[in-house]
Amino acid sequence: MNKQSIVFTGGGSAGHVTPNIAIINELSKEEWTIHYIGSKKGIEKELITAMHIPYYGISSGKLRRYMDAENVKDLFRVLKGIIEARKLLKKLKPKLVFSKGGFVSVPVIIAASSLNIPIYIHESDLTPGLANKISQRFASTIFTSFEEAAKHFPAHKTVAIGSPIRREIFLGDKEKGIQFLNFKKEKPILTVMGGSLGAKKINETIRDCLNKLTSRYQIVHLCGKGQIDERLNNIKNYRQFEYVNKELPDILAATDTIVTRGGSNAIFEFLALNIPMLIIPLTKKQSRGDQILNAEAFTKKGYALTLEEEKLTKNSLIQSLEALEENRGKIIRSMESSPVGDALSVLIKEFQK
Repeated sequence: MNKQSIVFTGGGSAGHVTPNIAIINELSKEEWTIHYIGSKKGIEKELITAMHIPYYGISSGKLRRYMDAENVKDLFRVLKGIIEARKLLKKLKPKLVFSKGGFVSVPVIIAASSLNIPIYIHESDLTPGLANKISQRFASTIFTSFEEAAKHFPAHKTVAIGSPIRREIFLGDKEKGIQFLNFKKEKPILTVMGGSLGAKKINETIRDCLNKLTSRYQIVHLCGKGQIDERLNNIKNYRQFEYVNKELPDILAATDTIVTRGGSNAIFEFLALNIPMLIIPLTKKQSRGDQILNAEAFTKKGYALTLEEEKLTKNSLIQSLEALEENRGKIIRSMESSPVGDALSVLIKEFQK
């Protein structure tokens, strides 16, 4: 059987990489030769090289929605990235390019378009990021996580499929998770996740509430790189980690309730696992507002409750968690009846056409 080549791109945050990893893990290595084009120093390089996937770093500029002197410099970086990506694609000769967005994807997509290579992109959020806004004109097919997001793209080449969710997320073992955490079976587990870089205000508020929270929950706190508070290492019913990887499915299998940011990939995973969630999205000062819209959509559909970070205090956190527990049964029923499909299978079939 002749192998076909495929190139993945996307980076800048873990949210732009983990769906690509989910798809890569689903592809038959006997049928596909897989390559990844990303930035020279982004988080995608660390995650992809750890999988022993051939990785190629190119120049890329930051895409800004505002006037800044750096925009001129970054324009030249993007142009350089297009030239570098085009050279790579001519050598790799992929059947298609798949992009999850992020600023590094733009040079790759423009280069692929210039070589008439089919381009598939996936938009995770309710509204498109700037990279996908630019990329949509070059894309052969556009996939979205949310039905509502499809209206922002050309109807003739856009389809809503949900989020590509890592298969390993479903393989967690509750017993192993409890054992790894050194927790007890009798008490519910609350997992707090602030994203790959952590969330300072969420971390601080959780720690301010520890006495109250640990009386009700056993807490797993994934607090982000450099955010460990060594003074709290011996607190009963509290475990903190910068980040977990292979243990995450087991931890999630043991988790009863979750506090999370509003990143699309994460909340779709928790939806698939039927874990009631309190979403504390990034503010508009910290982002373009996509997490706020994601959280609103999930809350409206009955999958979660939302607490705005501007309103996050010790009292509001406790009250929101109490409301979540009161509505727990209703939330789980809504999650179980969710129409979200198997995005991974859809994408693999599209690749094979």
